[in-house]
Amino acid sequence: MQVKRIDRIQYIEVKFPGTACSTQGFTTRHEGVSRPPYNSLNLGMNTQDQQATVEGNRSLLARAFGINQEALVTPRQVHGSDILVINEQNEDFSHFLSVEGDAVITNQPNVMIGVCVADCVPILICDPVKKVVAVVHAGWRGTADKLVAKSVAGMQSEFGSNPARLHAAIGPCIKKCCYEVDEPVRKAFQQGGIDWDSCAESKSPGKWHLDLTAANRELLLLAGLAADLIQFSDQCVCCHSEQFFSYRRDKDESGRQMGFIMLKQ
Repeated sequence: MQVKRIDRIQYIEVKFPGTACSTQGFTTRHEGVSRPPYNSLNLGMNTQDQQATVEGNRSLLARAFGINQEALVTPRQVHGSDILVINEQNEDFSHFLSVEGDAVITNQPNVMIGVCVADCVPILICDPVKKVVAVVHAGWRGTADKLVAKSVAGMQSEFGSNPARLHAAIGPCIKKCCYEVDEPVRKAFQQGGIDWDSCAESKSPGKWHLDLTAANRELLLLAGLAADLIQFSDQCVCCHSEQFFSYRRDKDESGRQMGFIMLKQ
């Protein structure tokens, strides 16, 4: 992964070795038109930034990759486990903005699917054989619900994807150094069958530091992905205020970056 600038967008480019069927990456907070405290590339519709400004930023992102803004699909994220599947073309995908979901799967080219994050984990998945892509929003609830594994299963059942051939990239998120959680989170992970000790470190009675990247990487491995086909960022969004938004750090003054992926024609 490396920082790249295209048109008026700065993003972290992700390349999946051996395949060129998709374009994908993770935006930073730079190069957009939002004013402080949401400066500059705030892509989150559920922030207190002006909606027209956010729409302008989303338009910049879409145009930078050669599509209309109507082909930029981000569902209404609710920290749940519903998955939106797009398996046919449409002239305007904007109606999906009101559809609840925290993951999107599609086999349609020139449709950019994305999730907005400000601490949670954005995950990109690509099947270069069946030409299918997915994007996942995984906070602690989505991780405990194994949403990324359910997305892999969805790619397999809906489009015949072989998990062993899938590529995945886990983007910048809040890291263990800054992410303290309590007993309800531990209980949710244990109820979900996730090995708590492999992704959490005890800091004080009833308090742990949680590694969401490690947890989701393990879920991808258990879902059948090969270790050498999983990339992950080691950047903590909470630590790097100059580069990323973080809700835990900035609360209601936080914007949102986006993980996005698009099949090429």
